[in-house]
Amino acid sequence: MILGFPNPVNEVSARIVAAGVVAMSVFAIVFDAKWILPILFYGFVARVLTGPKLSPLGLLVTKQITPRLPIAEKLVAGPPKRFAQCMGVAFSGTALVLCLSGHWFAAQVVLGLLIVAASLESFVGLCLGCKVFALLMRLGVIQEE
Repeated sequence: MILGFPNPVNEVSARIVAAGVVAMSVFAIVFDAKWILPILFYGFVARVLTGPKLSPLGLLVTKQITPRLPIAEKLVAGPPKRFAQCMGVAFSGTALVLCLSGHWFAAQVVLGLLIVAASLESFVGLCLGCKVFALLMRLGVIQEE
């Protein structure tokens, strides 16, 4: 089955994917590479819908990079990570729409926020989307199951 998000998720792979998002976003800003935005947006949508199955970055990380690392896998719950990917859809989609409507500086600001969130995930292990997910569960907005 193509659709569906893995549960559990390998935290090591999630953090490497986040590093890829940081690299792509920084490249877009530094080199004025607006063409990266649709690719970034597609990657988030693909990961929300299928996990790494249709995401080139997700496939590269899960099939090539993570298996070669001398780091033990660390399994974490999938739903908070999927929610975090949904936040990535929102940020990358907003940046794409802003860019397409001629507001490149505003798109760069949104990409900067994405860089902060993805950097925290990748380099510190702090998943902001997961924190928001937990808060929404405590507030009863998201059901525990």
